[in-house]
Amino acid sequence: MPTNTFTDVCRINVRGGDGGAGCMSFRREAHVPKGGPDGGDGGRGGDVVLETDPQLSSLIDYRFKHHFRAERGTHGKGARKHGRDGQDLVLKVPLGTVVHELDPQTMEPLYDIADLTKVGQRVVVAPGGVGGRGNIHFVTSVRRAPAFAEKGEPSQEHWIELEMKLMADAALVGMPSVGKSSIIARISAARPKIADYPFTTLVPNLGMVRAKDGSSFVVADVPGLIEGASEGKGLGHQFLRHIERTALILHVVDVTGGYEGRDPVEDYRAINHELDAYAAELAERPQIVVANKCDMPGAEDAVRRLREEAEKDGRPFFSVSAVTGKGLDELVSRTAAEVRALRSAVKVEEDAESSVALNQGAELMRRRRDAMVSIKSESTGIWRVSGGAVERMVIQTDWDNDEAIAYLQHRFDRIGLDDKLAAAGCRNGDEVRILGYSFTYEGPEDEDDFDELDDSDDSMLDGLEDADADEGAPEVEVVEVQAGE
Repeated sequence: MPTNTFTDVCRINVRGGDGGAGCMSFRREAHVPKGGPDGGDGGRGGDVVLETDPQLSSLIDYRFKHHFRAERGTHGKGARKHGRDGQDLVLKVPLGTVVHELDPQTMEPLYDIADLTKVGQRVVVAPGGVGGRGNIHFVTSVRRAPAFAEKGEPSQEHWIELEMKLMADAALVGMPSVGKSSIIARISAARPKIADYPFTTLVPNLGMVRAKDGSSFVVADVPGLIEGASEGKGLGHQFLRHIERTALILHVVDVTGGYEGRDPVEDYRAINHELDAYAAELAERPQIVVANKCDMPGAEDAVRRLREEAEKDGRPFFSVSAVTGKGLDELVSRTAAEVRALRSAVKVEEDAESSVALNQGAELMRRRRDAMVSIKSESTGIWRVSGGAVERMVIQTDWDNDEAIAYLQHRFDRIGLDDKLAAAGCRNGDEVRILGYSFTYEGPEDEDDFDELDDSDDSMLDGLEDADADEGAPEVEVVEVQAGE
């Protein structure tokens, strides 16, 4: 049995590399007493990156393999030796790939991460963890020998959905068995399966068409649509998504009515209704009406009525025969001219600049989501704090080291966590839970020797402050729940 090698939707699990741990070390050499701290930083974990490749035509590479991990960073060492950064994992995807973040519980799309439409565009979908800092970073005027270092930042693991939408200039659209595959085989080098039964074409086909004036365009043969396609009938959603990116629609109608003896005008109206129901902008997209099989006996009346309907809608009309080739040269020339006009109306952007902007936008959104902190009351006197940034602070802490725990409290104070807990109703003596750890709330921290640290000392805080400078203060979502829920 032949294997279907076209895959246009898939879900994959991606995770960046974990950051390496920082080193707690002191310089110990002959004749150098009290040499001071010299622990190196851990290396940063590698990112998982998606990059467009024009040589790919489907997502088949992700059909059977679903888990992808980047390399982790190595740990720091003494003598200020920093760990090696992990290598990025670059995953190639075809042009026209839309990346969705999935809800981990329902596996339904939450939001779009990126829309990759340019050659060589890259977007980071799973950033690697930051390496932990060695104890050389925690020296102050009153703490000359810090006996702690940070653990590496754990990487993010999540599910994403890759959805490929064909990047074609024109799309052949119509009911099943109206001759779309025959037309694309006649005007291009594409060789789709052609047979005299409905739904012969189950996956889209692309073909390069060259007009007599030397211009060229890409045409897509989209599998046949039926009434109710906009509601998912007949795999309608899977087929309709490939029309979204095309600049021009070639609406093919079988003027003979096919085996069912359908009315061509009703077919024309039905397909336009489905396009409008799926996405209103599709109904407004430039469209050329193509009456196929016009060489069949008795087709003159159907061609006339369909022509009148198309002209009423202000759309160009061509009567053709995919078998004899009648009218196809004129159709190709008009399509090429329409595509050329539509292309000239589109503002062309530099691929490199658009890729940089894409990465910056995606990274800013990720950091803002990561900076959010949720505070909930689980029951009387018990509070749950959650959020990517604050949870990583806890994970990076060495819980066997009292100095490291005191430094964690300082980090909480710098992001205003104690104040937010108080605003949510937390009182002294209440229990605060973060991940699998619990703390006793004692109110906002007093000033201490940590205040002598430089602003750049806290890498996690730096990230939040950068987001603050760009888009306002780190967003803190306080969710109050009735006690006992």
